[in-house]
Order: sequence, then C-alpha cells, then structure tokens
Amino acid sequence: MKSDIILSGVGGQGILSIAAVIGQAAVSAGLHMKQSEVHGMSQRGGDVQSHLRISDKEVFSDLVPHGAADMILSVEPMESLRYLPWLSKQGWIITNSQPFINIPNYPDQKAVIAEIEKQPKHIIINADELAKAAGNSRGMNMVMAGAASLFVDIPQEKMEGAIQFLFGRKGEEIVKSNIAAFRAGREFAQKKRG
Repeated sequence: MKSDIILSGVGGQGILSIAAVIGQAAVSAGLHMKQSEVHGMSQRGGDVQSHLRISDKEVFSDLVPHGAADMILSVEPMESLRYLPWLSKQGWIITNSQPFINIPNYPDQKAVIAEIEKQPKHIIINADELAKAAGNSRGMNMVMAGAASLFVDIPQEKMEGAIQFLFGRKGEEIVKSNIAAFRAGREFAQKKRG
C-alpha cells in the first residue's frame, strides 16, 4: 500500500488540518508517513502546499516525485492545476469548485474547471456548499478530507478518529460537525467515482 498525495490551496483554507487528519489516521492505522509543507505567503493569501507520503513500508523521502502523485487534493481549483506535473497517469485530481480569488488577474473560472475536466480522473466538488448543508459552514476542508478518504487505504473509522483527536479540545459539537462534513464529502466522492 502506498499513497502519495499533494494537498494545495491558499493560506487559511485548512490545508494543514486536512494533512493532520490524514497523517494522524495513517499513524493510528500503523502506517509509515512523511510530510513536507510549504507555507509561502500563507498569512497573506499565498499558496500553501503539502506533500504527504503514506505506505505500509518505510518512507525515505517526504517529497512526492514528479509524475508520481496518486492524488492532488486541492481546496481551490486553480491551485490544483499548479501541481499537474506531479500527477501520475493513474492519479486523481480532487478539487473544490469554488475559487479563492485573491489576485486581480485570476483566470476565468470556467476555463480553470475545463482544464481540470481534461484530466481522465477528477472529482470537482462544491465543498463550501456541502459543508453548509452538513451544518458546518467552516468545514469545507473536512468535506475535502472526506472526498480524499476514498482514495487512501485507511479505514474510515481511523479518519473519523483522527478528527475526534484533533478537534476534541474544541468540544463535541465541533467534532460532530467536522465528522458530518467529512461524511458528506466521502458520500459525494463515492457517487462521482462510480
């Protein structure tokens, strides 16, 4: 078992929380894991990305090689395109459809989505809308974690246990709303994957 994942987005969108949930779940499942993060100008709306490598065997490098990512998980559509050179031929792009427009020359949203749709394996999800419907207007990142969970060989209960572990100090209502958002994303991805 091996999963090489690139998580991408803009500062403040919860990329590092997604990485923490998946990483904690991997460790809890007895897997090996390495992670690397680049925060850029994250406090000013700059790009944030994380390489996450999970395996049942020892992992020696924390960076995903070009052409080897099993998944690009992006909480912002344009950022998913930035990492296409890392995607393997069998890899999946899972992206939020809602842009984070923080630059004056942000490309046309329809053109960005059209580029993503050219990839043979993709799931485009309105994670903001699903989070609100699940009762967690700030849970877009957990929707995305749920969608990604289908493509990582970690049991769902380990992922939800990681959410409990990471958000438990904030109270049971926060945990429940994050798990609801996670399940909404997972259910959406199940339907789209077929």
